[in-house]
Amino acid sequence: MSTEFFKGNRSKLLHLLNSDLPVILTANGMLQKSMDSAFPFKQDGNFWYLTGIDEPNIILVMDKGKEYLIIPERSTVVEAFDGVIDIEALQTTSGISEILSEEEGWKRLAPRIKNVKNIATLLAPPVFIEQLGMYTNPARRRLTKNIKQLNTEITLFDLRPHLQRMRMVKQPTELKAITKAVNITVESLKIIHDRFNQNLYGNEFEVELELSKEFVDRGGTGHGFAPIIAAGARACQLHPVNNKAPIGAKDALLMDVGAEYDHYAADLTRTWARQPNTRLQAVHKSVIEVQNFAMSLLKPGTLLREYESQTEKFMGQKLMELGLIKTADRSNVRKYYPHATSHYLGIDVHDAGDIERPLVAGTVLAVEPGIYIPEEGIGIRIEDDVVITDKGVKNLSASLPQSLF
Repeated sequence: MSTEFFKGNRSKLLHLLNSDLPVILTANGMLQKSMDSAFPFKQDGNFWYLTGIDEPNIILVMDKGKEYLIIPERSTVVEAFDGVIDIEALQTTSGISEILSEEEGWKRLAPRIKNVKNIATLLAPPVFIEQLGMYTNPARRRLTKNIKQLNTEITLFDLRPHLQRMRMVKQPTELKAITKAVNITVESLKIIHDRFNQNLYGNEFEVELELSKEFVDRGGTGHGFAPIIAAGARACQLHPVNNKAPIGAKDALLMDVGAEYDHYAADLTRTWARQPNTRLQAVHKSVIEVQNFAMSLLKPGTLLREYESQTEKFMGQKLMELGLIKTADRSNVRKYYPHATSHYLGIDVHDAGDIERPLVAGTVLAVEPGIYIPEEGIGIRIEDDVVITDKGVKNLSASLPQSLF
């Protein structure tokens, strides 16, 4: 992505905001892994979208027609291990020329915060998301605390709806990056498929290692998310990322993977079997039929909520045909199909977007129906990445065969 891409995104955000509110946003912070080591850094998608910066703890300020970055003070220990922040690189990438130290930046920012009633930012998530069972990055909470210490009466205006609206529609350069990520994934999976059919993998981890190499060899930066490689009955679990189980001769193999290219992810799933029985083939056929039905609904103007409802009903018919349920009520369908059909795709594998807004040309989605039958040890999912066009939908991963074997 060019400097103009990030400058353009900031300009569009301010246009959507249509206000003279100061805009203050923070990058993600580093997270402790153990003792004095950290997890690999992953930038906040919104911050990267506006700046192109991959450094932690940096603050972006846009106010009164000017913009500047505030960079954190680094201890001598951190500088010794991680180096100093490359100011020139920040300027070149983001197109923001003014870079201030933490002391200088807050000295400038403090009077402005004390004298306004509202500030635009990204609201901090809860410390712990119960539904997902995970802790969240504390950077936004830290920024909010610092702002509130300067002005306890200030109101924070949330920019997430504006950024969801922006990121939902991909620009041409973004589509090129996603297409490249998809192509890398497709070509890599073709290699894995051939080797799988030759019975060259003894366990799931061998597949993961091969994929990692193929992604990088083809120009990717690695995996866009933790790869899911599940043999046999493990495919009934939606997100098993501990890829260490053996692959039996009769095991089907589900692979939900995606390369990352220039910060954009692909997300494809295929299920293969060397010795598929009649039942496995019937379930696989039903999943493809559901995906074809879902694809037929996608076009400009489609509302994802209605799309998901229609696809769920069609899935219910397929589950009845397979003898898994007698009536297609929601609770019965969700027993064997417990996830949504589609999600937005982009910087994040589950990307920002507004499900209440109709789809428009340039929206990129993953389409991933699946049927999971724990009592039979069968789990099958098929996933492709598509872009909405003026005429309907284009399957970016159409060159990857969907065949079971």
